[in-house]
Amino acid sequence: MTGQVRTVDGRVAGRRGQATRQKLLDCLGEMLSTSPYRDVKVIDVARMAGTSPATFYQYFPDVEGAVLELADEMAKEGAGLTELVAGRSWVGKSGALAADELVDGFLSFWRRNDAILRVIDLGAAEGDKRFNRIRTRVLNSVTGSLTESIKELQSKGRVDKQVSAPAVAGSLVAMLAAVAAHQKGFTGSGVKQADLKPNLALLVHLGVTGKKPPK
Repeated sequence: MTGQVRTVDGRVAGRRGQATRQKLLDCLGEMLSTSPYRDVKVIDVARMAGTSPATFYQYFPDVEGAVLELADEMAKEGAGLTELVAGRSWVGKSGALAADELVDGFLSFWRRNDAILRVIDLGAAEGDKRFNRIRTRVLNSVTGSLTESIKELQSKGRVDKQVSAPAVAGSLVAMLAAVAAHQKGFTGSGVKQADLKPNLALLVHLGVTGKKPPK
């Protein structure tokens, strides 16, 4: 955590206060991984952190406020996903590697942040603009880089110029997000986890380049 951390009433928290605030966030994140978001109560988070509800309210207005803090930190990490695409070559075997690493990085990010991402999806689906903005930040970091990659291929005559780069990039990222959010559910429908990543990478490569990856 960088920069000044303030309490709800605007005071700058000291080192001990920052540690307490972070512990509350860590405990909240752990609870979200085992309990439905609506069932998480301030008193339970405070008890798990070894402190009191009064201390919780020094740093957050309510559970939702603390969840938004977790979501914002996650979105900052998600911005790093653009590094999986930016400046990468999609020509020849380099393109196949780029697709593989994008899929692997995307699925790994979702697994690490599964609990908070489920809450963000719920809030966005209910029309909460705050959660929707955070979700958009995460997805746009990849969408923008993929759009530029497709446009670069178009400029070199490798992809049809009639293809809408933003539309293709946005569709690919939406597909990755949907699959990433339901990784565990694929097993029940007969999809082997070992088959998921290579086939997703194939779809990404086809979407970006219009061709199958070289063998």
